[in-house]
Amino acid sequence: MRTTIGWQADPATHVLHRTRLRRRDLRPDDVAVRVDYCGVCFSDLHALRAHKSDTDGTLVPGHEFTGTVSEVGGAVTGFAPGDPVAVGNIVDSCGTCPMCRAGQENFCRGFPTLTYGGTDRRDGATTLGGYSREYVVRDTFAHHLPAGLDAAGAAPLLCAGVTVWEPLRALGVGPGSTVAVAGLGGLGHLAVKLAVALGATTTVISRTPGKAEEAYGLGADGFVVSTDAAQMEAVRDRFDVVIDTVSAPHDLTPYLRTVAMDGTLSHLGHLGPVTVETTDLLIGRKRLSSAGSGGRPSTADLLRFCAEHGITADIELLPSSQVNTALERLERNDVRYRFVLDMSDLD
Repeated sequence: MRTTIGWQADPATHVLHRTRLRRRDLRPDDVAVRVDYCGVCFSDLHALRAHKSDTDGTLVPGHEFTGTVSEVGGAVTGFAPGDPVAVGNIVDSCGTCPMCRAGQENFCRGFPTLTYGGTDRRDGATTLGGYSREYVVRDTFAHHLPAGLDAAGAAPLLCAGVTVWEPLRALGVGPGSTVAVAGLGGLGHLAVKLAVALGATTTVISRTPGKAEEAYGLGADGFVVSTDAAQMEAVRDRFDVVIDTVSAPHDLTPYLRTVAMDGTLSHLGHLGPVTVETTDLLIGRKRLSSAGSGGRPSTADLLRFCAEHGITADIELLPSSQVNTALERLERNDVRYRFVLDMSDLD
Protein backbone atom coordinates (compact mmCIF):
# COMPACT_ATOMS: atom_id res chain seq x y z
CA MET A 1 0.00 0.00 0.00
CA ARG A 2 1.01 3.60 -0.61
CA THR A 3 0.68 6.28 2.05
CA THR A 4 0.01 9.99 1.87
CA ILE A 5 -1.04 12.84 4.17
CA GLY A 6 -4.55 14.23 4.16
CA TRP A 7 -7.44 15.70 6.15
CA GLN A 8 -9.78 13.16 7.74
CA ALA A 9 -13.09 13.93 9.46
CA ASP A 10 -13.80 13.31 13.11
CA PRO A 11 -17.40 11.96 13.08
CA ALA A 12 -18.13 13.32 16.54
CA THR A 13 -17.02 16.92 15.94
CA HIS A 14 -17.02 17.37 12.14
CA VAL A 15 -13.50 18.74 12.51
CA LEU A 16 -10.92 17.61 9.97
CA HIS A 17 -7.53 16.63 11.29
CA ARG A 18 -4.27 15.96 9.49
CA THR A 19 -3.36 12.30 9.36
CA ARG A 20 -1.61 9.62 7.31
CA LEU A 21 -3.83 7.88 4.75
CA ARG A 22 -3.45 4.68 2.80
CA ARG A 23 -3.77 4.53 -0.97
CA ARG A 24 -3.84 1.39 -3.06
CA ASP A 25 -0.79 0.22 -4.96
CA LEU A 26 -1.08 1.17 -8.60
CA ARG A 27 -3.08 -1.19 -10.79
CA PRO A 28 -2.07 -1.46 -14.45
CA ASP A 29 -4.64 1.19 -15.45
CA ASP A 30 -4.02 3.60 -12.55
CA VAL A 31 -2.30 6.95 -12.33
CA ALA A 32 -0.98 8.46 -9.12
CA VAL A 33 -1.69 12.18 -8.89
CA ARG A 34 0.05 14.65 -6.62
CA VAL A 35 -2.91 16.80 -5.61
CA ASP A 36 -1.97 20.46 -5.89
CA TYR A 37 -5.34 22.23 -5.56
CA CYS A 38 -8.69 20.94 -4.31
CA GLY A 39 -11.97 22.85 -4.34
CA VAL A 40 -14.28 22.99 -1.33
CA CYS A 41 -17.85 22.08 -2.29
CA PHE A 42 -21.15 22.33 -0.42
CA SER A 43 -21.32 18.57 -0.91
CA ASP A 44 -18.35 18.31 1.44
CA LEU A 45 -20.39 20.05 4.15
CA HIS A 46 -23.33 17.72 3.55
CA ALA A 47 -21.04 14.70 3.79
CA LEU A 48 -19.57 15.92 7.06
CA ARG A 49 -23.03 16.40 8.56
CA ALA A 50 -24.11 12.92 7.48
CA HIS A 51 -20.89 11.47 8.86
CA LYS A 52 -21.74 12.52 12.41
CA SER A 53 -23.67 9.32 13.16
CA ASP A 54 -21.34 7.05 11.21
CA THR A 55 -18.46 6.30 13.56
CA ASP A 56 -17.25 3.30 11.56
CA GLY A 57 -16.41 4.85 8.20
CA THR A 58 -13.45 7.02 7.22
CA LEU A 59 -14.29 10.30 5.52
CA VAL A 60 -11.78 12.37 3.56
CA PRO A 61 -13.71 14.92 1.45
CA GLY A 62 -12.68 16.61 -1.79
CA HIS A 63 -13.92 15.81 -5.30
CA GLU A 64 -12.73 18.61 -7.59
CA PHE A 65 -8.98 18.81 -7.87
CA THR A 66 -6.03 19.44 -10.12
CA GLY A 67 -2.55 18.10 -9.82
CA THR A 68 0.42 16.45 -11.47
CA VAL A 69 0.92 12.83 -12.47
CA SER A 70 3.68 11.32 -10.35
CA GLU A 71 3.52 7.67 -11.50
CA VAL A 72 1.56 5.51 -13.94
CA GLY A 73 0.54 1.87 -14.06
CA GLY A 74 2.04 -0.50 -16.58
CA ALA A 75 -0.91 -0.38 -19.02
CA VAL A 76 -1.32 3.40 -19.03
CA THR A 77 -0.45 5.07 -22.34
CA GLY A 78 -2.31 8.38 -22.17
CA PHE A 79 -0.45 9.92 -19.25
CA ALA A 80 3.15 10.30 -18.15
CA PRO A 81 4.79 11.60 -14.99
CA GLY A 82 4.74 15.38 -14.97
CA ASP A 83 1.46 15.74 -16.87
CA PRO A 84 -0.97 18.29 -15.36
CA VAL A 85 -4.34 16.63 -14.76
CA ALA A 86 -7.80 17.23 -13.33
CA VAL A 87 -10.10 14.81 -11.51
CA GLY A 88 -13.78 15.27 -10.70
CA ASN A 89 -16.35 13.65 -8.46
CA ILE A 90 -16.57 10.33 -10.31
CA VAL A 91 -13.65 7.91 -10.47
CA ASP A 92 -15.25 4.77 -11.95
CA SER A 93 -18.49 3.31 -13.30
CA CYS A 94 -19.75 0.00 -14.60
CA GLY A 95 -18.81 0.94 -18.17
CA THR A 96 -21.44 -1.36 -19.70
CA CYS A 97 -24.89 0.09 -19.01
CA PRO A 98 -26.60 2.28 -21.64
CA MET A 99 -25.71 5.45 -19.74
CA CYS A 100 -22.02 4.59 -19.53
CA ARG A 101 -21.93 3.57 -23.18
CA ALA A 102 -23.44 6.96 -24.03
CA GLY A 103 -20.63 8.74 -22.16
CA GLN A 104 -22.88 9.61 -19.22
CA GLU A 105 -21.03 7.80 -16.47
CA ASN A 106 -22.60 10.26 -14.02
CA PHE A 107 -25.90 8.43 -14.58
CA CYS A 108 -24.45 4.90 -14.38
CA ARG A 109 -27.24 2.44 -13.61
CA GLY A 110 -25.01 0.65 -11.15
CA PHE A 111 -24.25 4.05 -9.58
CA PRO A 112 -20.87 5.67 -10.28
CA THR A 113 -17.98 5.27 -7.89
CA LEU A 114 -17.64 8.61 -6.14
CA THR A 115 -14.28 10.22 -5.49
CA TYR A 116 -14.88 10.00 -1.77
CA GLY A 117 -17.36 8.00 0.26
CA GLY A 118 -17.75 5.57 -2.64
CA THR A 119 -17.02 1.88 -2.89
CA ASP A 120 -14.16 0.73 -5.07
CA ARG A 121 -15.56 -1.65 -7.68
CA ARG A 122 -12.60 -4.05 -7.45
CA ASP A 123 -11.61 -4.35 -3.80
CA GLY A 124 -14.63 -2.88 -1.98
CA ALA A 125 -12.57 -0.24 -0.17
CA THR A 126 -14.08 3.14 0.70
CA THR A 127 -12.74 5.89 -1.53
CA LEU A 128 -10.95 8.76 0.19
CA GLY A 129 -11.07 12.18 -1.44
CA GLY A 130 -8.83 14.94 -2.66
CA TYR A 131 -8.19 16.68 0.65
CA SER A 132 -4.87 14.88 0.50
CA ARG A 133 -1.48 15.13 -1.17
CA GLU A 134 -1.91 12.08 -3.41
CA TYR A 135 -4.82 10.39 -5.13
CA VAL A 136 -4.76 7.14 -7.11
CA VAL A 137 -7.32 7.04 -9.91
CA ARG A 138 -8.19 4.89 -12.91
CA ASP A 139 -6.63 6.56 -15.94
CA THR A 140 -9.89 6.91 -17.89
CA PHE A 141 -11.34 9.12 -15.14
CA ALA A 142 -8.43 11.56 -15.14
CA HIS A 143 -8.41 14.47 -17.60
CA HIS A 144 -5.53 16.33 -19.14
CA LEU A 145 -5.53 19.90 -17.83
CA PRO A 146 -5.24 22.16 -20.89
CA ALA A 147 -2.31 24.55 -21.10
CA GLY A 148 -3.19 28.08 -20.10
CA LEU A 149 -5.77 27.19 -17.45
CA ASP A 150 -4.77 28.29 -13.97
CA ALA A 151 -4.63 25.04 -12.00
CA ALA A 152 -6.14 26.51 -8.82
CA GLY A 153 -8.99 28.28 -10.59
CA ALA A 154 -9.65 25.23 -12.75
CA ALA A 155 -10.24 22.85 -9.82
CA PRO A 156 -13.92 23.87 -9.30
CA LEU A 157 -14.63 23.27 -12.99
CA LEU A 158 -14.54 19.54 -12.22
CA CYS A 159 -17.70 19.72 -10.08
CA ALA A 160 -19.42 23.11 -10.06
CA GLY A 161 -18.40 23.82 -13.64
CA VAL A 162 -19.51 20.58 -15.25
CA THR A 163 -22.74 20.57 -13.22
CA VAL A 164 -23.91 23.73 -15.00
CA TRP A 165 -22.15 22.94 -18.30
CA GLU A 166 -24.12 19.76 -19.01
CA PRO A 167 -27.60 21.39 -18.95
CA LEU A 168 -26.38 24.44 -20.86
CA ARG A 169 -25.13 22.16 -23.63
CA ALA A 170 -28.01 19.68 -23.48
CA LEU A 171 -30.53 22.53 -23.78
CA GLY A 172 -28.77 23.98 -26.80
CA VAL A 173 -27.69 27.30 -25.32
CA GLY A 174 -25.85 29.45 -27.85
CA PRO A 175 -26.07 32.70 -29.81
CA GLY A 176 -29.66 33.95 -29.78
CA SER A 177 -30.53 32.12 -26.53
CA THR A 178 -31.82 33.98 -23.51
CA VAL A 179 -30.60 32.53 -20.22
CA ALA A 180 -31.26 33.41 -16.60
CA VAL A 181 -29.11 32.16 -13.74
CA ALA A 182 -30.82 32.07 -10.35
CA GLY A 183 -28.34 32.34 -7.51
CA LEU A 184 -24.85 33.80 -7.77
CA GLY A 185 -22.60 31.42 -5.86
CA GLY A 186 -20.18 28.63 -6.70
CA LEU A 187 -22.39 27.14 -9.42
CA GLY A 188 -24.11 30.35 -10.44
CA HIS A 189 -21.05 32.45 -11.22
CA LEU A 190 -19.70 29.70 -13.48
CA ALA A 191 -23.09 29.34 -15.17
CA VAL A 192 -22.99 33.06 -15.97
CA LYS A 193 -19.46 32.89 -17.38
CA LEU A 194 -20.25 29.83 -19.50
CA ALA A 195 -23.60 31.12 -20.79
CA VAL A 196 -22.01 34.42 -21.81
CA ALA A 197 -19.13 32.62 -23.55
CA LEU A 198 -21.65 30.43 -25.40
CA GLY A 199 -23.16 33.62 -26.83
CA ALA A 200 -26.39 33.78 -24.81
CA THR A 201 -28.00 36.96 -23.54
CA THR A 202 -27.63 36.30 -19.83
CA THR A 203 -29.48 37.66 -16.79
CA VAL A 204 -28.81 36.98 -13.10
CA ILE A 205 -31.76 36.57 -10.72
CA SER A 206 -30.82 37.12 -7.09
CA ARG A 207 -32.56 38.07 -3.87
CA THR A 208 -29.61 40.32 -3.01
CA PRO A 209 -29.67 43.70 -4.80
CA GLY A 210 -26.04 44.30 -3.89
CA LYS A 211 -24.92 41.52 -6.20
CA ALA A 212 -25.83 43.47 -9.33
CA GLU A 213 -22.32 44.87 -9.76
CA GLU A 214 -20.84 41.38 -9.38
CA ALA A 215 -23.24 40.00 -11.97
CA TYR A 216 -22.34 42.63 -14.53
CA GLY A 217 -18.67 42.11 -13.75
CA LEU A 218 -19.06 38.45 -14.72
CA GLY A 219 -20.52 39.47 -18.08
CA ALA A 220 -24.26 39.39 -17.38
CA ASP A 221 -26.50 41.57 -19.53
CA GLY A 222 -29.21 42.01 -16.91
CA PHE A 223 -29.97 41.69 -13.21
CA VAL A 224 -33.31 41.00 -11.52
CA VAL A 225 -34.07 41.08 -7.80
CA SER A 226 -36.16 38.00 -7.09
CA THR A 227 -38.00 39.62 -4.17
CA ASP A 228 -39.12 42.57 -6.30
CA ALA A 229 -42.49 41.63 -7.77
CA ALA A 230 -42.35 44.32 -10.45
CA GLN A 231 -38.94 43.24 -11.66
CA MET A 232 -39.99 39.57 -11.78
CA GLU A 233 -43.16 40.45 -13.67
CA ALA A 234 -41.09 42.40 -16.20
CA VAL A 235 -39.21 39.20 -17.14
CA ARG A 236 -42.24 36.90 -17.20
CA ASP A 237 -42.09 34.38 -20.07
CA ARG A 238 -38.70 35.82 -21.05
CA PHE A 239 -35.99 33.14 -20.82
CA ASP A 240 -35.36 30.08 -22.97
CA VAL A 241 -33.38 28.49 -20.14
CA VAL A 242 -33.31 29.23 -16.42
CA ILE A 243 -30.43 27.62 -14.52
CA ASP A 244 -31.56 27.42 -10.89
CA THR A 245 -28.51 27.11 -8.63
CA VAL A 246 -30.18 28.14 -5.35
CA SER A 247 -28.99 25.62 -2.76
CA ALA A 248 -31.74 26.06 -0.13
CA PRO A 249 -35.30 24.68 -0.50
CA HIS A 250 -37.43 27.24 -2.34
CA ASP A 251 -40.61 27.76 -4.34
CA LEU A 252 -40.04 27.14 -8.05
CA THR A 253 -43.14 29.04 -9.15
CA PRO A 254 -41.53 32.50 -9.52
CA TYR A 255 -38.73 31.03 -11.63
CA LEU A 256 -41.03 28.95 -13.81
CA ARG A 257 -42.99 32.09 -14.62
CA THR A 258 -39.88 33.65 -16.12
CA VAL A 259 -39.43 30.73 -18.54
CA ALA A 260 -40.45 31.39 -22.14
CA MET A 261 -42.84 29.19 -24.09
CA ASP A 262 -41.26 25.76 -24.68
CA GLY A 263 -38.40 26.79 -22.41
CA THR A 264 -36.83 24.90 -19.52
CA LEU A 265 -36.10 25.47 -15.86
CA SER A 266 -33.07 23.35 -14.93
CA HIS A 267 -33.15 22.83 -11.16
CA LEU A 268 -29.59 22.15 -9.96
CA GLY A 269 -28.87 23.70 -6.59
CA HIS A 270 -31.26 21.91 -4.25
CA LEU A 271 -31.58 18.18 -4.81
CA GLY A 272 -34.58 17.57 -2.58
CA PRO A 273 -38.35 17.26 -2.98
CA VAL A 274 -40.14 20.00 -4.90
CA THR A 275 -43.79 20.85 -5.40
CA VAL A 276 -44.93 22.18 -8.76
CA GLU A 277 -48.35 23.36 -9.90
CA THR A 278 -49.08 21.64 -13.20
CA THR A 279 -50.55 24.83 -14.60
CA ASP A 280 -47.17 26.55 -14.18
CA LEU A 281 -45.84 24.01 -16.69
CA LEU A 282 -48.98 23.82 -18.81
CA ILE A 283 -49.18 27.52 -19.57
CA GLY A 284 -46.41 27.93 -22.11
CA ARG A 285 -45.53 24.23 -22.49
CA LYS A 286 -42.70 24.75 -20.04
CA ARG A 287 -40.34 22.03 -18.90
CA LEU A 288 -38.71 21.25 -15.56
CA SER A 289 -35.43 19.35 -15.65
CA SER A 290 -32.38 18.68 -13.55
CA ALA A 291 -28.82 17.48 -13.98
CA GLY A 292 -25.90 16.35 -11.90
CA SER A 293 -22.17 16.30 -12.49
CA GLY A 294 -21.07 15.20 -15.96
CA GLY A 295 -19.82 12.28 -17.99
CA ARG A 296 -16.25 11.97 -19.23
CA PRO A 297 -16.86 13.43 -22.74
CA SER A 298 -18.74 16.41 -21.33
CA THR A 299 -16.03 17.08 -18.75
CA ALA A 300 -13.33 16.98 -21.42
CA ASP A 301 -15.40 19.33 -23.61
CA LEU A 302 -15.81 21.74 -20.71
CA LEU A 303 -12.07 21.86 -20.06
CA ARG A 304 -11.34 22.52 -23.74
CA PHE A 305 -14.01 25.24 -23.90
CA CYS A 306 -12.73 26.93 -20.75
CA ALA A 307 -9.16 26.90 -22.08
CA GLU A 308 -10.33 28.47 -25.35
CA HIS A 309 -12.30 31.19 -23.55
CA GLY A 310 -10.06 31.73 -20.52
CA ILE A 311 -12.70 30.65 -18.01
CA THR A 312 -11.87 29.55 -14.49
CA ALA A 313 -13.69 29.89 -11.18
CA ASP A 314 -13.30 33.01 -9.07
CA ILE A 315 -11.65 31.58 -5.99
CA GLU A 316 -10.18 32.31 -2.60
CA LEU A 317 -7.03 30.21 -2.25
CA LEU A 318 -6.19 28.97 1.23
CA PRO A 319 -3.50 26.63 2.58
CA SER A 320 -5.02 23.25 3.33
CA SER A 321 -4.30 23.80 7.03
CA GLN A 322 -7.21 26.27 6.97
CA VAL A 323 -9.69 23.68 5.70
CA ASN A 324 -11.87 23.87 8.82
CA THR A 325 -12.01 27.66 8.54
CA ALA A 326 -13.01 27.32 4.89
CA LEU A 327 -15.84 24.95 5.75
CA GLU A 328 -17.10 27.20 8.56
CA ARG A 329 -17.12 30.21 6.25
CA LEU A 330 -18.74 28.22 3.45
CA GLU A 331 -21.58 27.32 5.79
CA ARG A 332 -22.12 31.07 6.31
CA ASN A 333 -21.90 31.70 2.55
CA ASP A 334 -18.84 33.82 3.26
CA VAL A 335 -17.00 33.16 0.00
CA ARG A 336 -16.79 34.70 -3.48
CA TYR A 337 -17.22 32.22 -5.08
CA ARG A 338 -15.30 29.06 -4.30
CA PHE A 339 -12.66 28.08 -1.76
CA VAL A 340 -9.70 26.15 -3.13
CA LEU A 341 -7.14 24.48 -0.90
CA ASP A 342 -3.43 24.61 -1.69
CA MET A 343 -2.25 21.14 -0.72
CA SER A 344 1.48 21.91 -0.85
CA ASP A 345 1.59 22.45 2.92
CA LEU A 346 1.08 18.69 3.32
CA ASP A 347 4.65 18.01 2.15
